[in-house]
Amino acid sequence: MQSDNLISLKDDMVAFIAGHGMRRLNGYVTEDVPTVLFEEENSDGWKDFVELAKAAGAPFVTMSEVVLEKSDIALLLEQLRDQTFPDDDAQELDDAEYLINHVGKVGYLQLGFAHQGVMFLFEVATDWYDSFQNLMEMATDLGGIVVDDRESDE
Repeated sequence: MQSDNLISLKDDMVAFIAGHGMRRLNGYVTEDVPTVLFEEENSDGWKDFVELAKAAGAPFVTMSEVVLEKSDIALLLEQLRDQTFPDDDAQELDDAEYLINHVGKVGYLQLGFAHQGVMFLFEVATDWYDSFQNLMEMATDLGGIVVDDRESDE
């Protein structure tokens, strides 16, 4: 379903939401609140999601997007280089450098609405965005590992 840029899907979502007389709130719903993730059954599942929001009486739908920035890749590369040093040929570095091809593209969209104290969410992401997220998690996880290579004084 996904292309490598979700900008046209975002435009379709904005128009569809407005066409249903609903408003949009630019906001990202974090994992800190109770959520139910909508499982799409077809490529236009997001339309069903918006129609459910309207049927539930939601006055607005939250909408969030992630556009890949050059600074995101620079930070990722810096973290990966710190983790893979002295191996400058690590596959992770090649994967991160490849992401430069996607700078300026929308890689992730989230729609949400609240109903009876629960946030219902619809999320869609490109393959490259999933790769970016995996690399970021890897860099963050590795950054938390402390290696104590000091000699013990036994």
